[in-house]
Amino acid sequence: MAESAREAESARKAQARLAGGEADREAVTGVEALSAREAITGIDAVSGQEADPAFEAGLGFEVPRIPASAGAMIFDRKGRLLILKPTYKAGWTIPGGEMEADGETPWEACQREVAEECGLTVRRARLACVDFRRPRPGRSGGMRFLFDCGRLDDDALAAIKVQPDEISQYRIVKLGTALPLLSGPVRRRVKAGSSAAGTLYLEEGRPIAQVKSP
Repeated sequence: MAESAREAESARKAQARLAGGEADREAVTGVEALSAREAITGIDAVSGQEADPAFEAGLGFEVPRIPASAGAMIFDRKGRLLILKPTYKAGWTIPGGEMEADGETPWEACQREVAEECGLTVRRARLACVDFRRPRPGRSGGMRFLFDCGRLDDDALAAIKVQPDEISQYRIVKLGTALPLLSGPVRRRVKAGSSAAGTLYLEEGRPIAQVKSP
């Protein structure tokens, strides 16, 4: 029997056992059940697609789950960058954070995090780069989406109101001043994304030779 046929037959039998009440989903798969969204996309809460019955039933293998987050570059009319000082870690960063596990998209996460962390509303942006960070001990890694939200006027930036339990202060500084203040991965991402005409693919904040950049 071909590999695809064996998988389909396994899925059919697993579904039949579930329907007959012989086992719950975790017993059939042998692993903790993933949601349909996680199983299909491999990235928590990114896709929102309908469930695939084969994945729902479980084929006995682990589907990778990759964390994802979104960040925003926000500039003033002079091209200076908005940076934030977090209360929960050293150094400076840009607005952004993890995507919610409820079907939130990267762009929606960017808009929400900007509103939560500094009280601004961003309505349009350019996807500057997508950065993959490999998991390591003590670091989950995952996908990082960086959006260039353009230049805001002085009236808009005057409305900045930081989230005090997470952000202690903010600054709007020249890009050359901001970059050394940012952590390494964020600094590389911002440096690459701010100078690109299109969308970059990065790994650990760096372009790779095999993928053509704009």
